[in-house]
Amino acid sequence: MILGDIALEVMRNIADPSLVPLGGGIPNADLLPIDKLNRMLASESKRFPLQSISYPPAQGHKRLRTLIARRSLNSGCSLAPDDVVITSGCVEAMNLALQAVYRPGDTVAVGSPVYPTFLKSIQWMGLKVLEIPSNGEGLNLEVLNYAIRHNQVSACITITNFNNPLGSLMPDEKKRELVMLLAKHDIPLIEDDVYGDLAYGPSRPASAKAFDEKGLVLYCSSFSKTLAPGYRIGWIAPGRFREKVAQLKALLNVASSSPTQLAVAEFLTNGGYDHHLRKIRRVYARQTGQVREAVGRYFPLGTRVSRPEGGYILWVELPEDLDSFRLYQAGLQEGIGIAPGTIFTLGDQYKNCFRLNAACWSERIELALETLGGIAAAI
Repeated sequence: MILGDIALEVMRNIADPSLVPLGGGIPNADLLPIDKLNRMLASESKRFPLQSISYPPAQGHKRLRTLIARRSLNSGCSLAPDDVVITSGCVEAMNLALQAVYRPGDTVAVGSPVYPTFLKSIQWMGLKVLEIPSNGEGLNLEVLNYAIRHNQVSACITITNFNNPLGSLMPDEKKRELVMLLAKHDIPLIEDDVYGDLAYGPSRPASAKAFDEKGLVLYCSSFSKTLAPGYRIGWIAPGRFREKVAQLKALLNVASSSPTQLAVAEFLTNGGYDHHLRKIRRVYARQTGQVREAVGRYFPLGTRVSRPEGGYILWVELPEDLDSFRLYQAGLQEGIGIAPGTIFTLGDQYKNCFRLNAACWSERIELALETLGGIAAAI
């Protein structure tokens, strides 16, 4: 099955700024250090006038790569600056990773439900999608192991920490087991860890990359969920595929924006990034709880909602006879956007599920949830 026009239409609609923002994966703009970043963008452009308007190295500015490599220790990795390639957000990092490891017609295993952009990217490259069921602890490794034995799996994609859309956190032992299983068959793992810095607990969870001994994990992330989605600063640590990824970056994109690289590097140095993270983690933990409670108050009996330990994405399961696509369509008429479960699969699953963005909380948000709950009850 092809992820078709309906899914693309949903993705466009839920990005509409006029809607109550319950469907997308965007952070809360009120929590982003906009003024500080803009001052640093201006000051760094003045401090490095030639660098700010010139092409940076295809791999990215070394200062930024050094700071990212240093911060990788928080996720259990030990990277060098040259292990890192700066990308235009995490989506480009994931696409570069796919292009570095695939051949046309290959099969890619991916945790299901699946972030829709991954599905579309895999299909556009002429690859086959093999959906592996996931739960509150990530990929079902027994099913993955069976799939590898009975299919020619060429790569695996997963969001290990605070999965989008499930919000799940894969335990460290399962991450180790996943990396070892794939390494046994020499299968690359493409890891998206874009929400990892948003853990509610005192420490950041480890990445699967932390358990990589063969260079088979291509680790992708960005600052889009924590600092500035529009700056488009992401990165990839591609392990043994570093040279190919660097070549692809130079060929397909030349380089990522120089001014925003300079600004983010300065923020990591002097902007109090860890203090900023502690603040937004507390707010997201509180607001996610408020949205969960509102779903419990306003939605029909039997509705279930995930309980993430980080990030701001919730996965809602309505009673089985309710159609979340009908809820999505009715919500649009009321100026409310949600992401129905059918866009997170190529199969016939998740019809009674939808994704909620819990990054914001206000009377407007609560009223929107009350309205959606009433529509669900009517349906």
